[in-house]
Amino acid sequence: MKGIMPDTFFKRMYTMIMAAALLSHVATALCMYAAFGPPPDSRNFVSASGETLPPFYIPMLIFISWQIVIMGLAAWYGAKAFAKPIQTLSRAASKLSEDLNSPPIEEAGPAEARNAAQIFNQMQQKIQSHIEERSTFLVAVSHDLRTPLTRIRLRADQLTDDKIRLRLNQDIAEMSAMLDATLDYFRGQTSAEEEQMLDVCALAEAMAEDALECGRDVSFSGNAAPISTKPIALRRCLSNLIENALRYGEKAHIQLIERDDLTMIEVRDNGPGIPEDKMQIVFEPFVRLDASRNKSLGGVGLGLAIAREAAQHCGGTIELRNAKEGGLIASIHLPTARHHLG
Repeated sequence: MKGIMPDTFFKRMYTMIMAAALLSHVATALCMYAAFGPPPDSRNFVSASGETLPPFYIPMLIFISWQIVIMGLAAWYGAKAFAKPIQTLSRAASKLSEDLNSPPIEEAGPAEARNAAQIFNQMQQKIQSHIEERSTFLVAVSHDLRTPLTRIRLRADQLTDDKIRLRLNQDIAEMSAMLDATLDYFRGQTSAEEEQMLDVCALAEAMAEDALECGRDVSFSGNAAPISTKPIALRRCLSNLIENALRYGEKAHIQLIERDDLTMIEVRDNGPGIPEDKMQIVFEPFVRLDASRNKSLGGVGLGLAIAREAAQHCGGTIELRNAKEGGLIASIHLPTARHHLG
């Protein structure tokens, strides 16, 4: 049945209405045949005035054709009206998956459509409230934890055993990094940033220069036209990919690539790469592969999760692949709604 029926609700509704109309005509013709017998022969008829009339079936075919045309237009309008609330709900759900702060949908149309829109808006409000409550809770916990962490750090500095003091300070630094990364992750989820034109070439080049000034090995190449995106989210995404590349590959290379329908920002490192069967799981929050559990490398398993969230806020995606020459390539794919600045 799935392969026979059209794929969209509008096409299915239109097909069913037209099929019902045609079947009703066939049923009417059969009833007339059963009631009045077969029609007269198809020879031309002559009126009382001597005028030759066309065969009886020609006016009948014209009449039926007009009926089918009128019913087709009515079916098209009716199916479109019935499908509109579902299409609106589908678009709203798609926007909600990209931005939790997308505007609510209009509660209009028949009672069922209004009810569905109202329930959807209520669901969106509950999700927003849940995220806000969770973020508020994390901020409060972070604030409460930083005070004892500061006291512990001060007391650790008073220890005479250098080895214990060093280990204790490392644990404190790791806890602080976990708090910062977790807060960054949830800040990215609740971001309500507006899109604007951005010169991605200038952004990537500036980030590479900033890293070089800090003594980090980051290079840049390529060119791309400005795009409409969310600058803060894109900077957060690119920053996390660069940090990830430097942590596990010691150096990073940023390359801009333009294609017909995409602007790509690739960040490549010289690290060990990622097993093919782990390419998706590394995007999950707090997931770290066995090769990255060494505390000296830092990280709490949120870098790629934050990068993916930020890319989605920009309307893009992130893909990972291992380079043939070694190392990992992280690619940000952004839509090409480009306009030159100025």
